Amino acid sequence: MLIADVLAKKGNKVFKILQDKMVMDAVTGMASFKVGAVVVVDPKDGVLGIFTERDVTRILASQGAAVLQTPVGEHMTPNPITCTSTDDDSAVLALMSKHRFRHMPVLDHGTLIGIVSIRDVVSQRLERVEFEAEAMRAYVTAG
Repeated sequence: MLIADVLAKKGNKVFKILQDKMVMDAVTGMASFKVGAVVVVDPKDGVLGIFTERDVTRILASQGAAVLQTPVGEHMTPNPITCTSTDDDSAVLALMSKHRFRHMPVLDHGTLIGIVSIRDVVSQRLERVEFEAEAMRAYVTAG
């Protein structure tokens, strides 16, 4: 299955933020949109980094609440690993697992078209496995 299939099911809305916006803006947006990551972009929508719930926890623990008033660009993970809509979901899961992250921006021809989480990809794969198992049961009982 392709990442395009995952995006078709979950949608391609992405919460983005400019690198000079405050960490508090990122945290407020993630809570409002009920997402675990925000893609940090430049004014032309180029992907610069990603800022996640894990980043929030790490910087709050080490620097305290004052960090909420600093630019998100200072705390993002720069140059995140990305995928394309034509990538296989197995390869994307393998990358996420190997590098221990849960969110991956999807870029086609350098343009941000979505973001997938490990949950999105695993859920889609489980649905496919359940469908295939049901088809196999139907085949066995019919024949």
